[in-house]
Amino acid sequence: MSLTAPQIRKRKRRHGSEPLVMVTAYDEPGARYVAAAGVDFLLVGDSVANVVLGQADTLHVTVDEIAHHVRAVAAAAPDAHIVADLPWMSYHVSESDTVRNAAVLIRAGAHSVKLEGGANRVAMVRALINAEIPVMGHIGLTPQSVLAMGGFKVQGKTKAAAELLVADAQSLQEAGVFCLVIEGVPSDVGRRVTEALEIPTIGIGAGPDTDGQVLVFHDLLGLSGRPVAKFVRRYADIGAQITDAVSRFAADVRSSNFPAEAETYPTPSELLD
Repeated sequence: MSLTAPQIRKRKRRHGSEPLVMVTAYDEPGARYVAAAGVDFLLVGDSVANVVLGQADTLHVTVDEIAHHVRAVAAAAPDAHIVADLPWMSYHVSESDTVRNAAVLIRAGAHSVKLEGGANRVAMVRALINAEIPVMGHIGLTPQSVLAMGGFKVQGKTKAAAELLVADAQSLQEAGVFCLVIEGVPSDVGRRVTEALEIPTIGIGAGPDTDGQVLVFHDLLGLSGRPVAKFVRRYADIGAQITDAVSRFAADVRSSNFPAEAETYPTPSELLD
């Protein structure tokens, strides 16, 4: 049984809880393998734009495209909480349209949705929660704000900016989010935000003191064709293994070593006649 939003809400390290683990997933095989590793969350992230679709940012995916990937992840029936990103311009609209867009992702198989922003998103968070949709927040380096931020830049680097992030986090908590992602901030800011909240935080480039950590599937497995951020630790080089395996297959085909007898169906005796 996957963790529910109310169960996750209680998972603070300072109360003795084990750190939460979240990894992105975009299809059935990825969800199956990652869930088998025992993670707590599968995030169907708008990062699909970068690591699957090859785009430079996350601004070009739609609700329907995220829903397509949510359905694939849910098909794995993973023992993990499925979070779906609300993509850019799906919650920057009216409250009713925001709820409608989130409902598409829930009906596709998500257990909750995630949106970016601080106090400016409180109204949307409340509207979603009033519609019985659990919401995860996301502050700090918010990739959907890349144009406004002038690039993927570390946030909270001044005292005023750090205080604003703490205030944003508290506003989101008061609005009812059950968990909060903190991305791309100095480690001390990640710690301060975490200490200021009663809900758990999940860091990505936010230091070691958050209540959990998240990484992108393709980044931690060496499948990403782009430079990775400072906060990424690569645990395998699956990309090189894929290239090697396909190269050996191509060589076997070209040398007539594939298929061999073991990969060939025998001819029925009546055809031999």
